[in-house]
Amino acid sequence: MMDTIDLKIIDALKENSRSTASEISKKVSLSIPAVAERIRKMEEAAIIEKYTIKLNREKMNYKVLAFIFINIDRTENVENFREAIVQYPCVLECHHVAGEYDYLLKVLVEETQSLEHFLSNTLKKIKGVRKSNTIISLSTLKEDINR
Repeated sequence: MMDTIDLKIIDALKENSRSTASEISKKVSLSIPAVAERIRKMEEAAIIEKYTIKLNREKMNYKVLAFIFINIDRTENVENFREAIVQYPCVLECHHVAGEYDYLLKVLVEETQSLEHFLSNTLKKIKGVRKSNTIISLSTLKEDINR
């Protein structure tokens, strides 16, 4: 069971995943070995799944962020879609959703031509994709990697 100190450690790691146990120990008023042990236990319990970085998309030349709603025609094509869609690096996220659509994709590409190519030559050629609806993000006001 996690306590308030664990949550403070997680907050410090969310702010900077490269924070050392020494830096975190000062923030949570625990010894360095105690912080390191708590982090190890959270990793073993899969509370902390991985450490990552946040890139500046614009500087990496990725200028188009799109959200694509997908409908699958028949239940027997769902597994094929799931296996196929996770293979594409431009698909940042894929969510099975309730409502009018079956899936929601978050897609990042260099330019609108790349998005068109993905929609026409990749997505719509996956067996079972019946319908899609694409929304292009004009700007991002808030985006947290973690809760």
